[in-house]
Amino acid sequence: MQQGQIAFSTPASATRWQRWMVFSPVARIVFFAALMFVLYKLTYMTVVGLGVVGKGVDPLIRSLGILAMSLLPAVISYFVLVKAVERRPMRELAWRDLPKWGTAGLVLGAVLFSTVVLVLWLAGSYHVSGTDPHVNWLPAVLVVGVGAGVGEEIITRGVLFRMVEEGLGTWWALAISALFFGAAHIFNPGATWWSSLAIAIEAGVLLALLYHVTRSLWACIGLHAAWNVMQGTVFGIPVSGTAAHGWLISSRTGSDWLSGGVFGAEASVVALIICSSCSAVLLAIAWRRGSIVPPAWRRRSPSIDPVTAA
Repeated sequence: MQQGQIAFSTPASATRWQRWMVFSPVARIVFFAALMFVLYKLTYMTVVGLGVVGKGVDPLIRSLGILAMSLLPAVISYFVLVKAVERRPMRELAWRDLPKWGTAGLVLGAVLFSTVVLVLWLAGSYHVSGTDPHVNWLPAVLVVGVGAGVGEEIITRGVLFRMVEEGLGTWWALAISALFFGAAHIFNPGATWWSSLAIAIEAGVLLALLYHVTRSLWACIGLHAAWNVMQGTVFGIPVSGTAAHGWLISSRTGSDWLSGGVFGAEASVVALIICSSCSAVLLAIAWRRGSIVPPAWRRRSPSIDPVTAA
């Protein structure tokens, strides 16, 4: 296993109670969740109090309010977690890596979803009836692109996957973070157990493996944002059940297992197969590198063990 796979290790000077109540993966996840909950409530009250998300508000202003609720709690909580608790450089969000990994993620996300649509079109399921060059694309890009891309990736990959991997290893981290990601979409419009399972496998596993291989959240943010924007803003397909008005005026026909139904193409077996193929490539890269992290109790080197016995 490469030395740099684990971002945080418990300080050697930490006492027993600090190892479990402050520095353990569970303690840090709970700390992040609690801080983010408080900050979300404060942000929500501020945004609502300013009246920027109510009815009749300009779509751009409303999207900025929603963006604030998506971004500020997650970003601030993660910054406090890394800088105040873990006390380390935030390498997974290093600005110098944004051009490289952010661009790579954007390209990969755009190519993946375009491939999904191409297959649906060839299968006779995706149809274009025209274009809408005057579509108001910026609000959607801000909310489902930037907001969802940054906020959800910090929570699911930056916190949950990274910290579970520290304690339980890569395999459990993949399973737990993917199931969490799928379950988080169960209350979306048109969601079913199948759509949540599909999201868990095609997106949850793919994004976790992308983070594992690159150790950069920018790559995950780029892929997530590009996938959502291409899906809704370009191809006019619902994004995880949320209606979208895209540049292309489109419809889908056929069985739900092929078209994805009202939830969107993410619930299509086509997206599942294409994303799982990409996940298989990333897994092969990780396996060849020998970067799969074993559980903490099986790692020999105390310098990379985040929960060493006192």
